[in-house]
Amino acid sequence: MGTDTGITSYLASGKDRVRHVFVRDLEIMALLGVYDREKRKPQRIVVNIDLSVREDQAILADDIDHVVSYEAVVRRVEAIVAQGHVHLVETLAERIAEACLADERVSAARVRVEKPDIIPNARSVGVEIERLRQPAGQR
Repeated sequence: MGTDTGITSYLASGKDRVRHVFVRDLEIMALLGVYDREKRKPQRIVVNIDLSVREDQAILADDIDHVVSYEAVVRRVEAIVAQGHVHLVETLAERIAEACLADERVSAARVRVEKPDIIPNARSVGVEIERLRQPAGQR
């Protein structure tokens, strides 16, 4: 896995100098779904994000400008959801992954979007995707 990006692991790895940045169980109210009721009334969604981040060769220096900030990731997700109604959880997950990969330090993004309140006898339903940074020549 990862021969195109030079990374052999998409979790934290000292060997590959990859940091794992994550957001767990971010709850947001969103207009998401294909039914009329889902277009009119926001529903609770849960978002989980795992990012593989190449560590910079520079010294960290305890400076937030040298890392991918999980707070910034959360704000991006909130901004995407605030743009308005989306029909499919797949589309929302793709938009979130694309926003995460916009940061050149992010090599891979795994995004899970869940709708926990939509099917009464299921704890949650949704989708999980993983997207990898494309090598410069393949974009």
